[in-house]
Amino acid sequence: MAIPETDQRSHQQRARDEQIAAEPQLPPPEIPADAVASPVDTHLGRLRRQPVALAGIVENGLVRPLDPAIKLPEHSRVIIVAETR
Repeated sequence: MAIPETDQRSHQQRARDEQIAAEPQLPPPEIPADAVASPVDTHLGRLRRQPVALAGIVENGLVRPLDPAIKLPEHSRVIIVAETR
């Protein structure tokens, strides 16, 4: 279990984070009914050197994507988006 730490953010950063968190969530994208599903790996392969955000979790200092089917090449630029509790 993670040990809670004191908040080191500045007042401006805290206010900005609260403003971002209060914004309404975006609606799901409109996808045509006849769209063909493709693996995330296919999508990631097209993006050269662009960081990709994936839902993930941090356990004991190890960061991993939530979807175990995702296989990333070495030295990938990935931003893991984790929910803090």
